[in-house]
Amino acid sequence: MQNEFNALEQKLGQLVQLASRLRSENHQLRQELAAALSQNRQYSDKIEGVSGRLENLLSQLPEEA
Repeated sequence: MQNEFNALEQKLGQLVQLASRLRSENHQLRQELAAALSQNRQYSDKIEGVSGRLENLLSQLPEEA
């Protein structure tokens, strides 16, 4: 019976360690996701600006006859 309790205690310890590691990994992934989303918004803003400037330049080109 004592052996079963020891095995259960060991498995419970492993489960606690795994939960802690997964919680830490989840936190890291959330930070990485937030950074990626922020960078994506910056790139989208740059693309919009470049697109506007390009449309402006295209409108200034003379039309072909």
